[in-house]
Amino acid sequence: MNTGEQSHANVVIRPPLLYLGALVLGVSMEAVWPLGAGLFAPPLRQAVIGIVLVMSGSVLLGLAAGCFRKAGTNIPTVMPTLVLVTSGPYAWSRNPIYIGLTLIYTGLALAVNAWWAVVLLPGVLGILRYGVIAREEVYLAARFPDQYPAYYARVRRWI
Repeated sequence: MNTGEQSHANVVIRPPLLYLGALVLGVSMEAVWPLGAGLFAPPLRQAVIGIVLVMSGSVLLGLAAGCFRKAGTNIPTVMPTLVLVTSGPYAWSRNPIYIGLTLIYTGLALAVNAWWAVVLLPGVLGILRYGVIAREEVYLAARFPDQYPAYYARVRRWI
């Protein structure tokens, strides 16, 4: 695989599909083999925390996506990256969209009391780290050899 000629990061799965698939699987497992008190019956505090996480993740996701749109580059991982975005939330994390998706996923799992979805989260993050982010990092280093190494050294992967 010659990453210098790749048109996109060649990730193993599109991140929104990874999160959605795991959430559906977790909710389905919770319906069949509940780990908690049952679906859609969270304690009030847990539901409020879940809603706050969903809202926070949505704001972060929106800010990060807005930076991509403003820069004139593509968001989907199956399309080429046209510009290296390093401003906004990208100034403190190389992956704010994935942080936003993780907050939304966790918040939804808590809000609907789907503890299996919470149990599945480390697997989701493992697939994201090695099947998506690692490939994106190689792609971006090849695509932006003059910019990406300094950005990589300056900004953390997560937070």
